[in-house]
Amino acid sequence: MKILSRIIGVIIFIAFFGFALKNTDEVTLHFFGYDIRQPLALMLLAFFAMGAALGVLAMTPTVFRNRRELSRHRKTVITLQKESEAQQLARKTPPQPDSVDNR
Repeated sequence: MKILSRIIGVIIFIAFFGFALKNTDEVTLHFFGYDIRQPLALMLLAFFAMGAALGVLAMTPTVFRNRRELSRHRKTVITLQKESEAQQLARKTPPQPDSVDNR
């Protein structure tokens, strides 16, 4: 499986590298009065990286909320396990007889 994933990764890298070599024409980005001239492949890579970074930033609050919730649930599970163990121990030990006072 590891070899298969590496082969697929190499194939994808070669495809993207070939795309970058064939698309070296410069494009102009007009943004609020600024003109940026870069090769098409570089612009696509930059916008892809910015989109990925924005996606990660957008998911950060959800990830932290889920981690907090998971921690709270783990504590609850540990508490329930301790209570279950205490109940099982109480079932295993026989009841102690009442003390009889013979005077």
